Amino acid sequence: VQLQASGGGLVQAGGSLRLSCAASRRPFRTYGWFRQAPGKGLEFVAAISSGSYYTYVADPVKGRFTISRDNAKDTVNLQMNKLKPEDTAVYYCAADEIFRGTSSSAPSSFGSWGQGTQLTVSS
Repeated sequence: VQLQASGGGLVQAGGSLRLSCAASRRPFRTYGWFRQAPGKGLEFVAAISSGSYYTYVADPVKGRFTISRDNAKDTVNLQMNKLKPEDTAVYYCAADEIFRGTSSSAPSSFGSWGQGTQLTVSS
């Protein structure tokens, strides 16, 4: 398993939670988070390049979610604040050896995926 996501759970609306994704193999250049709510397609959440020089955050979570990475530990985190019920979804971390700029919002830009972790936000 190359990517292992953790940190999901049940939280009340307005609360905070942090997801983490650990890479078990080579360091990746780009990491991303995507989510899939019940009955919906895969949605881009955030992405970050090597050195954290570039970060992209989707509009629905901008100002509430922050993506960061620790290159020494080969981990990427998603800090989620002011959670809303509509944030409920399975969250997937993804990674790739190539940084594709703004195209990092596309699932096809990532070759490695974690198993997903469930976030449930109660109202």
